[in-house]
Amino acid sequence: MELTTVWFIIIAFLWTGYFFLEGFDFGVGMLLPVLGRDDVERRVVINTIGPVWDGNEVWFIVAGAATFAAFPEWYATLFSGFYLPLLAILLALIIRGVAFEYRGKRDDARWRSRWDKAIFWGSLLPAFLWGVAFANMVRGVPLDADHEYAGTLADLLGPYALLGGLTTMTLFVLHGAVFLALKTSGEIRYRARRVAGLAAVAAIAAGGSFLLITQIQYGRPVTWATAAGAAAGLLLAAAANRRGREGWAFVGTGAAIVLAVATLFLSLFPDVLPSTLATGSLTTSNAASSAYTLKIMTWAAAMFTPVVMIYQGWTYWIFRKRIGTSHIPARKPVA
Repeated sequence: MELTTVWFIIIAFLWTGYFFLEGFDFGVGMLLPVLGRDDVERRVVINTIGPVWDGNEVWFIVAGAATFAAFPEWYATLFSGFYLPLLAILLALIIRGVAFEYRGKRDDARWRSRWDKAIFWGSLLPAFLWGVAFANMVRGVPLDADHEYAGTLADLLGPYALLGGLTTMTLFVLHGAVFLALKTSGEIRYRARRVAGLAAVAAIAAGGSFLLITQIQYGRPVTWATAAGAAAGLLLAAAANRRGREGWAFVGTGAAIVLAVATLFLSLFPDVLPSTLATGSLTTSNAASSAYTLKIMTWAAAMFTPVVMIYQGWTYWIFRKRIGTSHIPARKPVA
């Protein structure tokens, strides 16, 4: 297997891990004002992801760095052509991270309310825009002969792209609701299960439509299997949630995300960014770094990736128990 293909697979793996892990904490952030009816309940909701949300974002950083090093032409065209959506995502992630840290720094209900809104919008905006971005990557964008983006912002906001955004947003809400049902106890747990039931309907409708259109217009024989698997994962999540089987519901939403991302990347390969113009598309061949660079990167990835994954797995194991309002201590004034 060529190293360009290996690195395409690695980057697909990194984005899959990012959407699987960051997907549920985006969902938790979007559900904060829905499931947290007072400050104690909102603290429970935030604490379910408190130890892990920043580690989840590392996957995005590594995916971006790997794209920059392995496929610099892809990185340059993507981050220049998609500049405004990606800038909006980065700003939302920064504000969201600050909100997690600053929310409890002052014993003031209005202060906390502002940061709660920042968590909500800082979760919703990336959840929607990532779907828009990846839908455009699969559909293709106007690239000139120099592989520079030749379109406008409006070109990135077509019906297919907006449906992609709606798909990721509803899927992450479902993923987050199931995660909260799995990680909490008491009233929040049952409330999360009820929300998951409603979110499942929206995710199945949006996700099913998006995957079907993707398969018809851009898919290939192998992606029928991954798209069908993603749909089956959503149905499994909905059925398991109705029976109160939160673990299986989380398996279902996780499988749906993994297989949906696999569908997009398999539909894309060997292109990395198709062109809708007569000029050539960016592919794994013409967008790649030198063979020597890819070889060094492969050795580095082989050595360090298992260490990082073991550490992150250990973190999830340590913080695996359910939490509820009884675990939240009384708030103390901050000096």
